[in-house]
Amino acid sequence: MTGLENPELYWRLLLAAVLGGLVGFERERHNRPAGLRTHILVCLGSTLVMIVSVVGFGGELGARGDQARIAAQVVSGIGFLGAGSILRQGSAIRGLTTAASLWVVAAVGLAVGIGLYIPAVFATGLVLGSLFLLTGVEKLAARSRFGKQLRLRAVDQPGLLGRIGAVLGEHGVNISNVTLSEVKYMEAYKAETVTIGLQVRVPAGFNAGRLMKELLQLPGMLEVSWEGTDPGVCSLPR
Repeated sequence: MTGLENPELYWRLLLAAVLGGLVGFERERHNRPAGLRTHILVCLGSTLVMIVSVVGFGGELGARGDQARIAAQVVSGIGFLGAGSILRQGSAIRGLTTAASLWVVAAVGLAVGIGLYIPAVFATGLVLGSLFLLTGVEKLAARSRFGKQLRLRAVDQPGLLGRIGAVLGEHGVNISNVTLSEVKYMEAYKAETVTIGLQVRVPAGFNAGRLMKELLQLPGMLEVSWEGTDPGVCSLPR
């Protein structure tokens, strides 16, 4: 039985839509760029491409066709779609997990399309487990590495962020997000100032007090305050 005469073809497409939708639902819950519909379409499309390669080159669903070449094209092509879900916000990069989930559901779709139902379902279960269950573990592990926020006020001047970044780099502190306020004239300092909020990752044995002292020595730096791993550190006005 070949082509449209084989009901198994439709079951494969339906299963692909369900498996892709399960992963997409998790991404939709977290308001990610690629959600429910995108994951369904990627998984469904990969399955259809694989079915076409099997039927078109082999003549029937159980025949040996040119599946390897088609699968390779899908795996490489999905990279363009995944790249579109990766966003850069300041120093933070978001969307890597969503890009990876798109790549995985494409692989799941290929597996369904060639008839590997159990590996496809098992892989989907592992993906859902990593997305749902490991999020809490990831947050718990991150508590020891993340400071809540480093807030600085300085005279607005060219190269300010670069000098701040250099000091943070010397202490092994990585910036994950940056927010900047509008330039505001402050009578107390007789200057136009800007407030910078930095979300940071800090290494083990991090000395917050030493970092703040060095930041305050930067030209034009007015205030530094730290909210994070060391509750004893407070705002240090210059």
